[in-house]
Amino acid sequence: MLINRPWLPLNALRAFDAVGQHLSFTAGAQALHVSQSALSRHVISLEELLGKKLLERRPQHLVLTEEGAVLLPVVRKCFDRLEQVLNIIRDGDASGRVLRVHMPPSLFNHLALPMLRDFRREFPDILIDVSSAHVTGLPPTELDVAVVYDRPNVDDKITDLLWMVRVTPVCAPELAKAAPGLALGEFIGANELLHVKLDGQPRGLLWANFLRQSGVADSADRSTERGLAFDTAISAVNYAMSGGGVALADVDMFEDEIKAGRLVAPFDQVFEEGYGYYLKIHAEDLADPVVSLFRSWLIGRFQARAASARASAEPERVVS
Repeated sequence: MLINRPWLPLNALRAFDAVGQHLSFTAGAQALHVSQSALSRHVISLEELLGKKLLERRPQHLVLTEEGAVLLPVVRKCFDRLEQVLNIIRDGDASGRVLRVHMPPSLFNHLALPMLRDFRREFPDILIDVSSAHVTGLPPTELDVAVVYDRPNVDDKITDLLWMVRVTPVCAPELAKAAPGLALGEFIGANELLHVKLDGQPRGLLWANFLRQSGVADSADRSTERGLAFDTAISAVNYAMSGGGVALADVDMFEDEIKAGRLVAPFDQVFEEGYGYYLKIHAEDLADPVVSLFRSWLIGRFQARAASARASAEPERVVS
């Protein structure tokens, strides 16, 4: 039997939301100001309706089952959205509307901070909660808008490319002095390699791909696992600027450092590394005017920023 709108078990869903958030019947009951037994009955009734266990009851704690982990973020998002819209209707405007946004650390700190500042000046009634923890792929928390660093992929979300990463080896000026007269492979082989960690990928993947595209011999390619690995591109570039090694850096994201001479790109090879920054939202959130506004605004700002970076780049440095 299909569960249609007239039969949605709202009280049971609210009980499951409270228990799932705290992974505790006691804490969930306290949050809703109801008895623990009443809360437990509601969750059991929801499990019976679905014919699936949502929570696994262990001696000392609760854990979400696979089905519970699928349902909980959807329930939380629906209740959050209802709460926001009811407050907007009651107050007559969007004051207090909180937009939950995730951005990877390097993009956030190096490019997006001034953009978010400008957005707040233009739309002061829209509050923004920013998380910036996960480097690769979608974070596990429920969000309104997520910008992810990833390779192109197909999923159930609306996806827009914000920024394609184009990399070249970069280092401190003192290391770059040794580059003239050396082939790329020789320079790479003579210096410490700096990596950015990618979830589920070997540490030398990006360097191996870059050297392969550059036509560097396999012997140098096999040495790409060595060196230091960092959580973020900013950390790797900062270490490179200190003279600690050679990093693969986005020439557009770090163009200010290169123009100022704090960072040097001693070779002409510039390649798209296969990764980019993608904006992702749930398809149903296109109907949310705040999410739709932020999406369009952010896409426009990144398009303008990318066009400016391309215009200022030297044509001969770009290898397609």
